[in-house]
Amino acid sequence: MTAAMTAPVIELQAVSKRFTLHHQHGAQLQVLQDVNLRVAPGECVVLDGPSGQGKSTLLKLIYANYLASGGRILLTPPGGAALDLGQAEPRALVQMRRDTVGYVSQFLRVIPRVSALDVVAEPLMDAGHSQEDARAEAARWLARLRIPEHLWPLPPATFSGGEQQRVNIARNMIRPRPLLLLDEPTASLDAANTATVIELIREAVARGAAVIGIFHDRAVGDAVATRRVDMSAFRRAA
Repeated sequence: MTAAMTAPVIELQAVSKRFTLHHQHGAQLQVLQDVNLRVAPGECVVLDGPSGQGKSTLLKLIYANYLASGGRILLTPPGGAALDLGQAEPRALVQMRRDTVGYVSQFLRVIPRVSALDVVAEPLMDAGHSQEDARAEAARWLARLRIPEHLWPLPPATFSGGEQQRVNIARNMIRPRPLLLLDEPTASLDAANTATVIELIREAVARGAAVIGIFHDRAVGDAVATRRVDMSAFRRAA
């Protein structure tokens, strides 16, 4: 069965988003309008378009960091019930972020003083893995992403930007989830680590994850995309 015939993990129906600029006398900024998008298991959809086209906003809508101004966003993990993100209770959103959607944002947000090893292991422990097993798997991911072992006991806040981003990638990809959102995951990485992240994305797609990504480097997007979406197709009001 092709991806086009498979039930989508995420479906956006006529979604719009506008922001009220309170410091500009309540002016309305329409960022997205009439977004219709379906992403099935085993697809990697790359969002194309210059800065300001609403790519990151779209990911934040799907992760429910933002509430859509109009339309519906339906999340349906394989074998699970559909969740309307615009109507979901806070408890359901917390569970969604824990179990269903991984989100590699542009910034790593973690509790200070927690070691890199435990930052990466935490999603597996939340899923019921023992601390020993979770830490062993976290060590494997940190090694694969070339984080030196002497840094593992240290808090990521002390790391370089590229090291923090690799911890961010490991933390949010270590637990397989039905939907993976990627906001410029390779922007601060060197060529070797970029190649590793490409491998990780391909592995996620191969096991059936639905992936939506933004990539500053077109070559990276080309390496992982099964389909591209031009954000200019989602008409923005003047």
